[in-house]
Parts: sequence; C-alpha cells; structure tokens
Amino acid sequence: MAGNLLTSWTSSKTPGCPVFAGNSLYIHGCVSRTWNRPQKAFRARSDDEVLDSIRRCGELYGNQVRRVFLADGDALVLPTRRLLVYLQAIRHHLPAVHRVASYCLPRNLKKKSVGELVALREAGLALAYVGAESGDDSVLARVNKGEDFASTRAALEKLGEAGITRSVMILNGLGGTALSGQHAENSARLANATQPEFLSTLVVSFPLGETRLRAGFPEWQPLDQAGLFREMERLLSALELRRTVFRSDHASNWLVLKGTLGADKERLLTQVRQAIAEPQAAQLRPAWARGL
Repeated sequence: MAGNLLTSWTSSKTPGCPVFAGNSLYIHGCVSRTWNRPQKAFRARSDDEVLDSIRRCGELYGNQVRRVFLADGDALVLPTRRLLVYLQAIRHHLPAVHRVASYCLPRNLKKKSVGELVALREAGLALAYVGAESGDDSVLARVNKGEDFASTRAALEKLGEAGITRSVMILNGLGGTALSGQHAENSARLANATQPEFLSTLVVSFPLGETRLRAGFPEWQPLDQAGLFREMERLLSALELRRTVFRSDHASNWLVLKGTLGADKERLLTQVRQAIAEPQAAQLRPAWARGL
C-alpha cells in the first residue's frame, strides 16, 4: 500500500515540482527533510508556490487525482495554519481526492495540539507515515535519530487520538549484530504500546555510505540474511497487536511477509522460521531484484 506514496516523489528532478502517477499526486510543501539529508538544504516553500502548484494540478489533472502526498520530507513541520490553507486548496481544486498523506517526524508534533491535528484530519489529512526506525533508545542515539521511545510513542498516541491513520516503519537490521535483540524487542514494545493501523519493515541500507552512521555507531556490523530473519522472528514473536496491517514487502526485503496482526501472527512466524531453517526452499527475493 505505502510503496508508491513513499518513493514516487523522488522522481521529480526539479525541487517543488508536483509529480502525478497512478491517480496519486505528490505536492511539495517543503524541499528536503528536516534531518539526515545534508546534500539538500531544508526550506519551506512559500504559500504562493504551493497554492499555485495545487491550482495548476487541478487544471491539468482535475478529477483524475484520488490521493495526495504532501512532500518533500515532513510537511507536518509547517504551521497548522499553513497546512489548513493547503488542504482547503486541495479540496477546492482537486475535488475527487479522498486521502491526503504526509511523513511525520515525532518531534515535529510536540508543538501541535490534538485539537490542531483533529482540524487537519477534518480538512483532509488522513494518513501519517512515521519512520520510527527503532523503538530502542540505544539504537536511536547511536544513529543520531533525534528521537527516543518516549517521543515516538507520544507522537503516535497524539495522532491516534486525533483520528489520523498511522503507518509506522521499522528498519530491520538497524541495530547491527550488537544490538539486534534489543532493537527487535523494543520496536515491538513501541508498536504494542501504540497499536498503529499499519506497520512495515524495510531492510536497512546506506546508499550514500556508512560514514555518518559509524560516527556514532563505530561498532556497527550488518546482519547477514539469516540474522535478518532471526531478528524478524524476534520482532514478530514480541508483537501483541490487535488489528494492525503488517507488511514486509519492500524491495529491500529478502522474504515477503503480509498479514494482519495478531490474526496472522502464527502463519507469519511459521514462514520466517521455515526461511531460517531452509532458506534454499523459501521463496526469497533474488539479490538482483532487491532495491538497495
């Protein structure tokens, strides 16, 4: 479900240029992310820029657009007043839109009240993608995430209270060999505490190199395929979810897992354990097909 929304906006070579693909529109409320992307400085686009993009998209695509993603990075860093103006413009110029989504860094919700989030939801913001990455404070500190278990939990609970659907992402392998166990256990603890509507895992990768990671985590060593599977087994075993759609089907994943937790917990655990015991018999994604 989340794949095209999370990745397609990067196809725009011109910062701020809207991208339209498969009934989904990616509108840039800001350029770059508020952290961890030093090659492109963060800036908020002006109201005139954003509103003109929305108006032009309405003229070009009209009723073709069903979903809108507020990019580039975390649009919720913007003031609520501005976001409401954008959502109102989307409703006016793109009347067929039934879902607006955005990334969300937990710390950017500290200054937003539940009432503000309710107003955003009523104006059309339906879904927030929260890249928690880990629920373990040691892992988060070493990778310089700028969040901890408490801040991520608080943000997820605030979104839930406001009625905004939450899609949480955990990075399989982020703790490396040294912290794999506690990474899995505490990531499960975070999900159990907040009961998000969607939970997904991606395998950690560093397309720009490991220099920044090793500055704070010099002992980090990657998990091999078997280690990734064992970590996934530990995560799934510790999860106690009531009604969460679970996906581990990103191009980075060796083993595709899909289900609803907790109804499908035992089936998914069986699938992972079979891959650990007999990887050659498992239906694994070939190395050449993994999008790293």
